[in-house]
Amino acid sequence: MSAIALPAVTVPELKAEAVHEGEILVLCLTGTADMRASEALERVLAQVHTEAQRLGVAQVRVDLRALEFMNSSCLKAFVTWISNVRDAPGEQRYSIHFMSRPEILWQRRSLHALRCFAVDLITVES
Repeated sequence: MSAIALPAVTVPELKAEAVHEGEILVLCLTGTADMRASEALERVLAQVHTEAQRLGVAQVRVDLRALEFMNSSCLKAFVTWISNVRDAPGEQRYSIHFMSRPEILWQRRSLHALRCFAVDLITVES
């Protein structure tokens, strides 16, 4: 397991960490992702995409279990990332697996909507 360098998240309410584990890159988000964090989250997801393609991983796991809130601006950053993965050439495409807590209503609703956006790429674990 090796850590992946991510752009700094300067919003104290949000923490992002990524590690590479064989064929999987794991991104953990903790705290709160609100409007103040949207630009930082966009940069983090862009770096995750770059690293996933560089490393040739089969899957990126996004652990949201410790993320208490995400607003629509940050959700849009995920839509952009998923769109970039979906539009990548076949050899650079990877699946996305969200780990969530079903008791957090925004996660249940939002992750279902994201999955519908790219049903062939996204799985959600609750």
